[in-house]
Amino acid sequence: MDYFRNIILVAAIAGIVAGIGMTIAQHFVTVPMILKAEVFEEQSSAVDAPAAEAAHEHGAEATGHSHDHGEGWGPADGAERTFFTLLANVVTGIGFALLLVAASELLGGLSGWRQGVFWGLAGFVIFTLAPGLGLAPELPTMPAAELGARQLWWLGTVVSTAAALWLLFYVRSLPATVLAFALLVLPHVIGAPQPASHESLIPENLHHSFVVAVVMTTLVFWGLLGGLAGYARERFIGQA
Repeated sequence: MDYFRNIILVAAIAGIVAGIGMTIAQHFVTVPMILKAEVFEEQSSAVDAPAAEAAHEHGAEATGHSHDHGEGWGPADGAERTFFTLLANVVTGIGFALLLVAASELLGGLSGWRQGVFWGLAGFVIFTLAPGLGLAPELPTMPAAELGARQLWWLGTVVSTAAALWLLFYVRSLPATVLAFALLVLPHVIGAPQPASHESLIPENLHHSFVVAVVMTTLVFWGLLGGLAGYARERFIGQA
């Protein structure tokens, strides 16, 4: 029982600290870009709203019905938005830390923070880099393919990439290496679902900067997550 409790403790420590670090990085790097993109979103809504409202009122008059549509809840800009971002990042960090620690325990466990960083980099490749080659991070108002298809491709890419890394680093045979490279390439040969059109109000340079920022902040997140997991594992499980 102590062993499983310590695994949860290790994941909680790594996930909370990495989630806080991710939130700080996002606050200074990616959030300003998202706010800029939301300006374009508001401009687009302002242009489309009169025509949509006129069509809605015309339909209501024709049918004799009136509707009062309220917008869905969303956190207010500022402290409230930062708090919910922090909460989401911490929960995500703990979840990924549990996956990382559990997978590493099945393969012998982390021997320290250095090995933890390598495991974190593997997580970055699996969950960010490989899927990002087909589905780049998106800003508000950007077109995207159907959500279910994107989720299915993302999941398949994650599983395929994880299996490929396991074959490369833990099986180490010629057939395993060939299969690993095939698994790495397969999702991108199939291709990620794409929208019918890529036209967007978002400037191309803003989107490019956002993609780079997301990749870099996520790299820091995974490196921090893995390093902390390795350090905490050595203290709480290694000694036990």
